[in-house]
Amino acid sequence: MIFPPIEEQLSLIKRGTVEIVPEEELIRKLKKSIQTAKPLKIKLGVDPTRPDLHLGHSVILRKLRQFQDLGHEAILIIGGFTAMIGDPTGQNKTRPPLSLQEVMENADTYIDQAKKILDETKTVVVNNNDWLGTMSFMDVVHLSSRLTVARMIERDDFTKRFTSNEPISLHEFLYPLAQGQDSVYLKSDVELGGTDQKFNLLVGRDLQKADGQEPQVCLMMPLLEGTDGTMKMSKSYDNYIGIDEPANEIYGKTLSIPDGLIYTYFELLTDLDEAELTEQREKIKSDPRNAKHDLAYTLTRLYYDDSAAMEARRYFEKTVIRKDIPEDAPELNFEKGSVHKLMDIISEASLSQSNGETKRLMKQGGVSLNDEKIEDFLFEIRFSEGDHYNLKVGKRKFARLVCT
Repeated sequence: MIFPPIEEQLSLIKRGTVEIVPEEELIRKLKKSIQTAKPLKIKLGVDPTRPDLHLGHSVILRKLRQFQDLGHEAILIIGGFTAMIGDPTGQNKTRPPLSLQEVMENADTYIDQAKKILDETKTVVVNNNDWLGTMSFMDVVHLSSRLTVARMIERDDFTKRFTSNEPISLHEFLYPLAQGQDSVYLKSDVELGGTDQKFNLLVGRDLQKADGQEPQVCLMMPLLEGTDGTMKMSKSYDNYIGIDEPANEIYGKTLSIPDGLIYTYFELLTDLDEAELTEQREKIKSDPRNAKHDLAYTLTRLYYDDSAAMEARRYFEKTVIRKDIPEDAPELNFEKGSVHKLMDIISEASLSQSNGETKRLMKQGGVSLNDEKIEDFLFEIRFSEGDHYNLKVGKRKFARLVCT
């Protein structure tokens, strides 16, 4: 196996990376892999708590893909066991555990979407339930003896909850141990994670040392801010861009991000080289509007193709800039004299996910009939012969309402 020079590898590995612990060990491992022609084992563990992936998830998956492109072995761990524990990382309360069936259903969808980013032919997919699920109670006792309670309390979210007298269940202490045991079982050289996973990754180093292994290097990536520019990207905050969403949605949602995030998105979510990144950095300063269109086009093309990205741009220009209704908007027919609540029409046409979302959009002025904003939840339409309404819900959903 022939690997790129150390400097070239480090340049790509460090792109967008927040911290490498310790970096000198990574350099030593890279040198050894070149000398022995043996790829490093790069580990990424994911708990499939939700079936849908968004661009926030793609940040760490893209880093794993970069290691693949450098010739190293990518190991994607599906947390079939750890997802049933529930990791409180980054939250003030325990993340609820899932059933094995829920985990596996989500895992199938997760893997299908991850294939859009990873090289499927070079990805090793494993399930940690295969080794953690076979451990006896005595095995767990022996494993837990390798870390102290004081060490566990060093974890930031545990410290905050302990200080504020919020409960910490004993099983939560076992989660970092389970994740660390993954590293021992796989003999990983590098583990990837978000900045909120730093403690868990370091526990993996501790357990490998205790097992007599060469400890892994921990590489932390930033948590991507969502389209609101404030909170981390999450479906819970409704500030996400799904990698499986229609091309028009990816394009349109990208255009909604604050200008201050344009470069970050280019750096973490695209394949632009250093020269192209520098060019975009300058363009953002002088022409952020078109730089954002470049970003939207690049991301849409990444998950679809050039044709879809170009069509998404035309769709945006037609529906937002010229405020036309798309030609492919569904046409809904209503009988003469019938009366319908607008909320019901939107729901039945699946133009929003719920009545709660429709009410939120109405409050924000995001629902309109023939360009007139509708903010009344009880608004009704009495259809007369020849009536024709253009309905817009949110920024990118449309329908024609016609009286037949």
